Amino acid sequence: MTQTSTTRRALVRQARDAFPPMGVYAIRELATGRVRVGASRNAPGTINRIRFELNLGSHKDKDLQAAWRRDGAQGFTLEVLALVKERSEPGFDYAAELEELEALYRDELGAAA
Repeated sequence: MTQTSTTRRALVRQARDAFPPMGVYAIRELATGRVRVGASRNAPGTINRIRFELNLGSHKDKDLQAAWRRDGAQGFTLEVLALVKERSEPGFDYAAELEELEALYRDELGAAA
């Protein structure tokens, strides 16, 4: 086995075993100031999916899709607001942590779902 192959396998294993980027994200309409907040077990991936759906014209939120068609990508910001930190406690409830963070940011920003 070559050094490159060994290094590659180690990197693949490291990526597979890495803690997922769970967190809270926001979608902001710049024209109206409306903010939508959501939580995901893969916040950056969810933002990419949302952007893809909006560009494709297939997002399930019809109001958001209409605003995207009207204003284009430059009329929005999509960002990760906070990531959940990995905990050492066995059985830590990450889903509850995500729900609490989402509620906190929704209240703080006066956001919609």
